[in-house]
Amino acid sequence: MASSGDIQVKELDKRASGQAFEVILSPTAPDAKGEFPLSTPKKKEVSLDEIQKKLEAAEERRKNHEAEVLKHLAEKREHEKEVLQKAMEENNNFSKMAEEKLNQKMEANKENRTARMAALNEKFKEKVCKLMNTYALYVTL
Repeated sequence: MASSGDIQVKELDKRASGQAFEVILSPTAPDAKGEFPLSTPKKKEVSLDEIQKKLEAAEERRKNHEAEVLKHLAEKREHEKEVLQKAMEENNNFSKMAEEKLNQKMEANKENRTARMAALNEKFKEKVCKLMNTYALYVTL
């Protein structure tokens, strides 16, 4: 039988398939301390000043966090304003460009119409002159 500290090993018998051992753990002594204490450790006394300092620190952290959140929201609003302003400018630019293109098209159509009317008028004048010449020849005959 071998013994080592709190563990005892006792060889039972040898068999063809292997050996058998009995392991005996010695019980712990009643006066020995366990790994965990049974009572909770006593808390140190906290003074009123320490409590006040902790409360002030917590309030300061809360204010800093609130300021950070407000700053973030202000930056977000500013970005939204910039985006809206840019969108309005692009919309205005698009409207101006569309209006200019429309005016150019209308002006070109007006010029084309005027040119066609002038050409038709010229044709009609030529026809009238031809007819008049033909009529004049007819009348003189």
